[in-house]
Amino acid sequence: MEKLRYERPIIKKMNSGLMNKFGTRTEFEPVTHIESVTVKSLIENFGSPLFVISEKQIRRNYQNATRIFKTRYPKVQFAWSYKTNYMNAVCKVFHQEGSWAEVVSGFEYQKALGNGMPGNKIIFNGPDKTDEQLIAAARNNSLIHIDHFDELYSLIRLSEANNLKPRVAIRVNMDTGIYPKWDRFGFNFENGQAWNAITRIINSDHLDLVGLHCHIGTFMLSPSAYAVAATKLCELTWSIKEKFNKTIQYIDLGGGFPSTNTLKGAYLPGSDTVPSIDQFADAITDVILGYGFKHDDLPLLILETGRALIDDAGFLLGTVLASKRLSDGRRATILDFGVNSLFTSFWYDHRVSPAQASGQHTEDMVLYGPLCMNIDIVRESITMPLLEKGNHLVVHQVGAYNMTQWMQFITLRPNIVLIDTDNNPHVIRKAETLEYLEAFEQVPEHLGHNPLK
Repeated sequence: MEKLRYERPIIKKMNSGLMNKFGTRTEFEPVTHIESVTVKSLIENFGSPLFVISEKQIRRNYQNATRIFKTRYPKVQFAWSYKTNYMNAVCKVFHQEGSWAEVVSGFEYQKALGNGMPGNKIIFNGPDKTDEQLIAAARNNSLIHIDHFDELYSLIRLSEANNLKPRVAIRVNMDTGIYPKWDRFGFNFENGQAWNAITRIINSDHLDLVGLHCHIGTFMLSPSAYAVAATKLCELTWSIKEKFNKTIQYIDLGGGFPSTNTLKGAYLPGSDTVPSIDQFADAITDVILGYGFKHDDLPLLILETGRALIDDAGFLLGTVLASKRLSDGRRATILDFGVNSLFTSFWYDHRVSPAQASGQHTEDMVLYGPLCMNIDIVRESITMPLLEKGNHLVVHQVGAYNMTQWMQFITLRPNIVLIDTDNNPHVIRKAETLEYLEAFEQVPEHLGHNPLK
């Protein structure tokens, strides 16, 4: 008979779990499957830790968001935010559903082309575009969103020299009542910078102003802020028509819609506090429809939604390495993934579930990663069943930013698996190896011999 594990008793405060409006909250309900595939089989076949993405959930999210906006406004186009998750398989799912591409760097632009996106369906954002990238985007008829005057002057110069007339928009920053204001990017609305940029573009024979763009923040919890942004972009659109007799083809409200993750320090879980996409859609479309545009002049509404469309489609599976007591008596559970893989654990209190049946006894614990640094904390406080070495865990809503902001600090980056709509798992990015890590290293010749031999 297997000897039972013994742990000496300690005296500790009674903890019945975090309170919410339904009573005490614990995380002991096991999650044994992702879609119809068992967590155990995924880890056995693809290793631990392991990122898993549900193709079915991505498609659900996109179709739902599209339905919500298109039933309220006649001209809507989503553009997938590559920086949110630029795994090619993920991007291709969004493109199959009808999404354009929105990129903020040269390599993302090349990925979008490689994923089959026509140049005229790529939006090129960001403050850092080289001359070569601007020329390529102009020749591909992509939408270039100008971020600052230096870029504007460069684009005019390059267009003159290469006989080009690229389609452009300007990024506008503004006061929407949310603070701190996101005024680092683009041209300011209130101080006249935006109108100055518009005037210079329209007076240039080498640029075609076709749109206006803003991105007012990230993880936005205020639909009314989008109403303010829509109002100000509509005001600019109306003024351009009146003063220059030019019709703006689209307004781009950017991204920023939140997922239902729980922000650190929040009193209530995100599922109780985050506005629905319907609320954002009502706030935005009511403004545009009510502004007074003729039907033929209604601008195309572009949305660069990322997080809200991918977060809940991503899971991180992991394994318990050890369990111990801290000096204050709290239980510490050490996992085989940390903040290097789960970057968003700096922002969110992610929901974490055991992947196997457990007892009903729960305890407050800290979830640590395996890194040799004190800030490697996945959850600072969570009430869960007692976890033993070899137990598996599921972290929820990790689809946004973790697979683009991760790093191979101390541990290499793991496999990523996509579960298709028929519940078949596919590796879409292989786990890294030492050979991969060292592929671009070069050792000077004088360091090539081992002095200890």
